[in-house]
Amino acid sequence: MKTNRMEKDLPVSIEKHGWRYHHLGIPSSIPRQNEKYIACCKMYVSGFETSEFGIEWMRFEEDSPVHEMIKRIPHIAFEVDDLEEAIRGREMIGCISSPSPGIRVAMIIENGAPVELLEFEP
Repeated sequence: MKTNRMEKDLPVSIEKHGWRYHHLGIPSSIPRQNEKYIACCKMYVSGFETSEFGIEWMRFEEDSPVHEMIKRIPHIAFEVDDLEEAIRGREMIGCISSPSPGIRVAMIIENGAPVELLEFEP
């Protein structure tokens, strides 16, 4: 039986599944200093390395293959230990990808918003 979460309660993703907050991705059309280009996604990211709170700005090229939802709606990202287990039974946006060596990523939809799940090689 599903119960409503109280304001003081941690999200189930943290309390039950043990997912760890990683970053907040915010779409933007404004070029920023120190952008890093991710060729496979035709996008630029910036801010993560210097943000105390893991805020990452994302700017997309017009022909970026990234899903429109991710281009328009901010997403929260969690580090998970087992990506396959974390996505089991969830609505996916695209497939599991590897945007950088040693990182596997999946995007899911939760409550109408994108959520990024990251698995890092040990």
